Amino acid sequence: MTTSGDPGSGQKLPEHAPRLEWDKLAPEAYRAMVRLDTAARQGLDPTLLNLVLIRASQLNRCAFCLDMHSKDAMAAGESAQRIIQLDAWRESRHFYTAEEIAAIELTEAITVLTDGGVPDEVYARAANEFTETGLARLIVAITTINAWNRLGVSTRMVPGHYSPGA
Repeated sequence: MTTSGDPGSGQKLPEHAPRLEWDKLAPEAYRAMVRLDTAARQGLDPTLLNLVLIRASQLNRCAFCLDMHSKDAMAAGESAQRIIQLDAWRESRHFYTAEEIAAIELTEAITVLTDGGVPDEVYARAANEFTETGLARLIVAITTINAWNRLGVSTRMVPGHYSPGA
């Protein structure tokens, strides 16, 4: 006997509805976020940035952003293996560069501030891998994705409809 939740049933659960369309209700804030996002991306390696966006979205459980940034990463040539392993990066460090590990670790510390802030050793490892300008840009990018995640989660943005380049 199978039910609609069983893998073999072929029936997917229905999509949830968004709570509200914040981008349409607060268009000035949405445009400001888009400008911040554009500025935050400047000067950062797109491959590294995609890993940061995905990891923050995993931690914040933002399904919409996770869907979007995983698709963008794959469209840019990122391997599915590195995306899949990202949630377990400590056990699969060999998939990533030292710079990527430092960025991922800093992303976790900034995203989950309630775990004790950004430890000096985490910051030092990132500062060792990035120039001061690069580190500043990385911190802005991490802060920006966390803002997007909070908007996505709180308004229940619906994942699954994003297409890269759209």
